Amino acid sequence: MDDTAVVAGCDVGSTTGKALIMRDGEVLGYSIVPCAVRPETTAEISLAGALAEAGFSSREELAYIVGTGYGRVRIPFASENVSEITCHGLGAFHLDPADRTLVDIGGQDCKVIKISPKGKVVDFAMNDKCAAGTGRFFEAMARVLEISLHDLSELSLQSSNPAQITSQCSVFAESEVITLLNEGVEVSDIAAGINEAIAARLASMVRKVGLEEQVTVSGGGAKNRGLIAALENKLGVKVKPLAMDPQVIGALGAALIAGRRFAEGAGAR
Repeated sequence: MDDTAVVAGCDVGSTTGKALIMRDGEVLGYSIVPCAVRPETTAEISLAGALAEAGFSSREELAYIVGTGYGRVRIPFASENVSEITCHGLGAFHLDPADRTLVDIGGQDCKVIKISPKGKVVDFAMNDKCAAGTGRFFEAMARVLEISLHDLSELSLQSSNPAQITSQCSVFAESEVITLLNEGVEVSDIAAGINEAIAARLASMVRKVGLEEQVTVSGGGAKNRGLIAALENKLGVKVKPLAMDPQVIGALGAALIAGRRFAEGAGAR
């Protein structure tokens, strides 16, 4: 790639928008913003934030932009759009070529992606039919417990007797949590039970595509230390932390693809 070419990846998800600016394989800046009502607006805000952090004033300075995520077809300034599965797999592999299994915990879905030694996606499993294991699920549970997402993570690590959460449905799980609270169960034990239940669901998805080390986790759920500890226990392997914010891995992969496209002669914007 021309070392003067600056490219970008923009990942518009269900709860956050992420954008990342890159030049010659080096990350210059990125941003993470809450989703606006319209994907177009989320894309504009996230890219503006990334441009500012990277020291640029206009997206016209970008040679190529790849969009990804739920709202990828609604990013008006994208040169093209690419599946978030491809982008997440590539982003994780770029940070550590030893990664073979990626668990991505998004706002409204979760995915398990198997990555080849060459960085290609060879298989995946996706839970997009219900909220179990997603950011929305954890937000709902934290709201019922009247604690923050951070506290949900940290309190669960203090538990020695995790509560049993049998339902994967957000609505029914919420009812279970309320019942447990009324029975006087410690909040830390309920938090641990929530993470244990979701870790079991994620472990099942991992086994569906075939567990292969090394395992890593992207998305906002990767910041839940209690969930990561529970997942390690269910899988019987350690989870390798990503070398940058786990929420921008999709945008990173999109930017890498943008760099390749430009180098292949796709042309400047």
